[in-house]
Amino acid sequence: MNKIRLIVISVMLALLAACQVSGPTRLQPFTTDGCSRFPEGTHAHRDLWHQCCTEHDKKYWAGGSAEERMSADEALHACVKSVGKPEIAALMLAGVRVGGSPWWPSAFRWGYGWPFSNGYRALTPEEQEQVHQLGGVQGLK
Repeated sequence: MNKIRLIVISVMLALLAACQVSGPTRLQPFTTDGCSRFPEGTHAHRDLWHQCCTEHDKKYWAGGSAEERMSADEALHACVKSVGKPEIAALMLAGVRVGGSPWWPSAFRWGYGWPFSNGYRALTPEEQEQVHQLGGVQGLK
């Protein structure tokens, strides 16, 4: 019995030692993959809505509340619609609403600049400052 207890305690201590010490959360530098596994334009105009996706990625990188995510997704929809592609805009909106959840362990989830499981929450003033220093997002509160 003592041998089992020693093994359990050893495993628990090893797991605790492997855990990162909690400190200030650091935002990773901004990266974008464009339209995240979706075309960035038409065959004739290959980058037609690429800029819409880049602006959307900046907001997804920064993360924030569920309301801010909805606003970012609606802005993507409006941007793609403004270049004359309302059907594509609707398809993209559906895609980001499903695939952009902060709970998906993906490189394009909501708040992908922060460690996984940041979820939905308003950014602290310190986190907002990191966003501004590392790439900025227009309209961030």
